[in-house]
Amino acid sequence: MSSFQLHQGEALSFLRTLPDASVDAIITDPPYSSGGLHTAQRQQSPVKKYVQTCTQRDYHTFSGDNRDQRSWTLWMTFWLTEALRVAKPGSPVVLFTDWRQLPSTTDAFQAAGATWRGIVPWLKPAGRPSGPGRFRNGAEYAVWGSKGDMPPRVEVGYLPGYHVESIRQSDKHHVTGKPTELMRTIVKVCPPGGVVLDPFAGSGTTGVAALLEGRQFIGAELDPTNCDIATQRLADAMTHKKE
Repeated sequence: MSSFQLHQGEALSFLRTLPDASVDAIITDPPYSSGGLHTAQRQQSPVKKYVQTCTQRDYHTFSGDNRDQRSWTLWMTFWLTEALRVAKPGSPVVLFTDWRQLPSTTDAFQAAGATWRGIVPWLKPAGRPSGPGRFRNGAEYAVWGSKGDMPPRVEVGYLPGYHVESIRQSDKHHVTGKPTELMRTIVKVCPPGGVVLDPFAGSGTTGVAALLEGRQFIGAELDPTNCDIATQRLADAMTHKKE
């Protein structure tokens, strides 16, 4: 039976309350502390950094997205080390990132003790243009691996090595929210009925996808407004699943 638990609070403190080897997958979209080419640009609010000016919708912002490169990498290593303690041996681990933070993400992934197994690109057909004579920024990346050896799972099957999925405003409830259909594919790396852990739940899309795909979900979100949004969406997903 699908179920969920969502806690309002800081990720590292939340992870320290969880028992060893109690979840089946870590799938999360942590703050990138990215945006822009220079430090001054990265210090802006996420709403200014990540939302295109043509978007008419107002999104609630979030904190913790303005660390410099070294402190961000160290912070990533801290919380991921704790998350790996909570994961069962062999559990898959999936972290989203962008092109700026891809090298630091893979560094933190390995420094925390995870086994790095690859990168799954998410291709966005309407990616933001960089300007004439420049390549369009049309992809983000899921760095993935496992906690140690990862046994083959017949019940999971073969998963695609990349995803093409557009962002739809009707499905976007967070300034950096991922498409639900994208996450429904990603969460399938967790065995059916298993528990997906997301310490940075945002508006709850990973949890919604997990519930719709017959997995369980446990997560945390620091911002109270985003936590309320996620709680409602998770409850709606449970209702939809029962129907």
